[in-house]
Amino acid sequence: MQFITDLIVAGLVAYLSFTNHLADRILTLLPEEDVEVVIVTEEAIPEEPITRLPSLFGGEVIPDILRRSLPFQQAALSGALPASTYTTDPLQALVNIFCTFTTDNYVRTTTGTGFFVHSDGVIMTNAHVAQFLLLSDSSLLGEADCIIRHGDPASIAYGASLLYIPPAWVQKNAAVIDAAVPTGTGERDYALLYVDESLTGEPLPARFPALAVETRLLTNGARNSGVTAAGYPATDLIKNGASTPLIPKAAPTTISELYTYNSNTADVFSIRGSVVGAEGSSGGPVLNSDGRVIGMIVTRGDDTLDGTGSLRAISLSHVESTMEEETGFNFERNISGDLPRRSEIFMSTLAPFLLSLLSIELSN
Repeated sequence: MQFITDLIVAGLVAYLSFTNHLADRILTLLPEEDVEVVIVTEEAIPEEPITRLPSLFGGEVIPDILRRSLPFQQAALSGALPASTYTTDPLQALVNIFCTFTTDNYVRTTTGTGFFVHSDGVIMTNAHVAQFLLLSDSSLLGEADCIIRHGDPASIAYGASLLYIPPAWVQKNAAVIDAAVPTGTGERDYALLYVDESLTGEPLPARFPALAVETRLLTNGARNSGVTAAGYPATDLIKNGASTPLIPKAAPTTISELYTYNSNTADVFSIRGSVVGAEGSSGGPVLNSDGRVIGMIVTRGDDTLDGTGSLRAISLSHVESTMEEETGFNFERNISGDLPRRSEIFMSTLAPFLLSLLSIELSN
């Protein structure tokens, strides 16, 4: 048996030797100017390292409450994935998320941006914007009221419920919920809302103008590529008061740098300054040349490097990978299924736990 094996191996070696020799002979028969030999190795195409940002979650156990919740998993899987219709105009899909907190001594307001990612009424925004919906049934910061505004200027439009907010983000950031100007790197700073009522007396639209998302990894080639940023910058509102009209804006800009948290994937990218770069634009989309969302604004950028109004955005690939880690489902699945039921389960299962974390921090 060993003899037969040795014979087969010897035959393969002889065959490969012959074909290599034949290839050499064919090359020598060709004129030298017609021969181009290209040797490609891993070193021939170097991958430029991506700048690392500090991670708040590296090596820590991520809460898996939703992965273990059978009702949540069933609601996410119920029904086929609903079709969505899309627009490439970010101003059509933008919303303003406006919250007020009223006490005997003051009225506090917060404002942020969001955008529709499914025409059934799913809105994506920052966790640091959506976290205030957790307080809607409490009085921790006063009597809370959060509404969805839309249009130019922003006007009252819808009521919404919290569909998803990363529990890991709430755990790490509960202590700064009442900070005047929250800071951070933007890691896991995203959330999903679900429009569930009209506040205008008119019925809800049959379809909302949604933006398509691109969850594929960004590469180094994305540096200096043209993008469009959009949001509801609130500079005038902050300066002159809550009654100031809030105007949506979209502006062309370019990606200046890529950043990573735990690996060499582009989790965050910076964009150069524009009129969108101001408080209130957090939660706004960043679109590529095809009109698809590749990132969401999370923090101000470095104006000394990228000009006044610079911003940083988390990539949609970061959103999808971390969302799947916490829920067991990709981004598309998390914006589909039985949305009212999923929102109900989230608010009854996970929201009380997250609210207790905020309560502990606010009482200290």
